[in-house]
Amino acid sequence: MAQKNKEVKTAEMTIEQKLKLLYELQAVASEKDKLKILRGELPLEVQDLEDEIAGLKTRINNYQDDVKNLETANSNRKAAIEESKALIAKYTEQQKPVRNTREFDSLSKEIEFQNLEIELSEKRIKEHSSELSKKKEAIGTSQGLLTDREADLDGKQKELEEITSETQIETDKLNDKAAKIETLIEDRLLTAFRRIRKNARNGLAVVTVERDACGGCFNKIPPQRQMDIAFRKKVIVCEYCGRILVDLEIGD
Repeated sequence: MAQKNKEVKTAEMTIEQKLKLLYELQAVASEKDKLKILRGELPLEVQDLEDEIAGLKTRINNYQDDVKNLETANSNRKAAIEESKALIAKYTEQQKPVRNTREFDSLSKEIEFQNLEIELSEKRIKEHSSELSKKKEAIGTSQGLLTDREADLDGKQKELEEITSETQIETDKLNDKAAKIETLIEDRLLTAFRRIRKNARNGLAVVTVERDACGGCFNKIPPQRQMDIAFRKKVIVCEYCGRILVDLEIGD
């Protein structure tokens, strides 16, 4: 029902009235853009810091997992060394009562093998210990960086909250004003307005003719076309940038 009422209202409007509404909507949108500019790059800076912090936390977690795995590996190697030592002691004892060379040599080979296992485990422990030292150092560095970035984020968030709080009342008023104007503009024009505004670098979808040129792209507009714009009998767009063109006096 509301949509039908809107269609009836917009159908009864003249082109001039529609152009004035579009001009008013652009004015409100431009005011909203100014409020966003006050926030500057803060929203992006906050997002970048949040992403960096998330990355640092992931990195630290990965390092911590590596440390646990290396410590487990070292524990296993130390246990293997103790097991090898126990076997060496066992085989050495078994050599004492041996009466033939073949059995003695067999036990000697087992002892030699266990000694090699101990050497290998000690080598691996040394390697793991070196890697552990590097990982723990990396964790310390990353945690220090994380603390700094979290402090930066806290400051940026507070700064952004202050600016947002200061401009919130005005932003709400502008949003209400824009919403009321939009209810009076036919959907086709409103869709075109939003599309042009989205694609325009400066957010201008409706511009005035100034010094015989488009107020958006500054290309010259022929005199006859300027007259058509001034008559406000049809919606005219710039042939260069696609913005909706209105005359300077439309806001009077």
